[in-house]
Amino acid sequence: MNKFQIIFAITACAILGASAQEAKPPVRIALAGLEHDHALGFIPRFAGRTDVQLVGIAETNQDLIARYSKRFHLPANIFYPSLEAIFAKTNVQAVATFTSTFGHERVVETCAAHGVDVMMEKPLATNRKQARAIEAAANRSGIQVIVNYETSYYPGNWQAYAMGHDEHQIGDIRRIVVHDGHRGPQEIGCSTNFLAWLTDPVLDGGGAINDFGCYGADLATWFFDGAKPVSVFAVARHIKPDIYPKVEDDATIVLAYPQAQVILQPSWNWPFDRKDMEIYGQTGYVLVPHPDELRVRTAGMADEKAATPAPVAGVNADPLSYFAAVVRKEIKPSGLASLDVNVTVVEILDAAHESVNTGKAVKL
Repeated sequence: MNKFQIIFAITACAILGASAQEAKPPVRIALAGLEHDHALGFIPRFAGRTDVQLVGIAETNQDLIARYSKRFHLPANIFYPSLEAIFAKTNVQAVATFTSTFGHERVVETCAAHGVDVMMEKPLATNRKQARAIEAAANRSGIQVIVNYETSYYPGNWQAYAMGHDEHQIGDIRRIVVHDGHRGPQEIGCSTNFLAWLTDPVLDGGGAINDFGCYGADLATWFFDGAKPVSVFAVARHIKPDIYPKVEDDATIVLAYPQAQVILQPSWNWPFDRKDMEIYGQTGYVLVPHPDELRVRTAGMADEKAATPAPVAGVNADPLSYFAAVVRKEIKPSGLASLDVNVTVVEILDAAHESVNTGKAVKL
């Protein structure tokens, strides 16, 4: 072997060695439950990925098992009767939760006993007592608990945050208005399994307030660096008591901060699907009417202009990328998905229900 062949061989070995180090084994994820219809959109996210792997699903409802098996061509041996059964049979690093909101606490307690990180669908819990129990279990065991919101991955929200929070392009924020909801879960065709707990005040903590008020509460807490509002005032209505007799289907929630006001309008009565946000500052505003669209007006502009936000890159691009990075300890959860922010979110929702019942503003 001549000198050049030796150099080539050494270089090739170095490249192969570096590639081997860069190739990480997939994060092994199990699902807890299939009661939440959001699992229908989550399972397809695993397709074609090498950074994550679905290794088990804990579910006992045979109708749900049959439906998901047929839809996603899932093998029978991926289903288990419980998380404990999955932990006993295979190595699991993380659990994504699709139970009722009431079931979140039990999932976290089970995962905490095994040192397994958890991601759950919004909101964190049905009430502040549950939220604090989840927080205590996470802190006691050292596991990470994060919360998944669709809006956490909207390019428009990230660009609005950069302009309004980081770059102060609109001056100090004075008002945020968030509209969230749709025509109603029954009206848009949610499954009977999902409806059974989503419209139950015990299993979900409420109706439209918990289902959609959490989005705006999460965004507001993010924009204000985790600060709690001084007070919460809310009004709720039963516009369709024949369909949703147990829970409110429309609400307006006002969060008072020292120098700003946030108005949340969660509803199951919007004529169309909505997850939009308006941020008003001292010198301008940023509107996010759609995930990939902004409307902006700042000081000196004669009129507002439309803008297209840059795509969200890296671990903030989608929930599986974020979750995998958390499990690998590449990032520490912060902001929208973090446990501390979401404990505050549940406290806001709890206060909103208290305000509805008393007719008074509730201090936090």
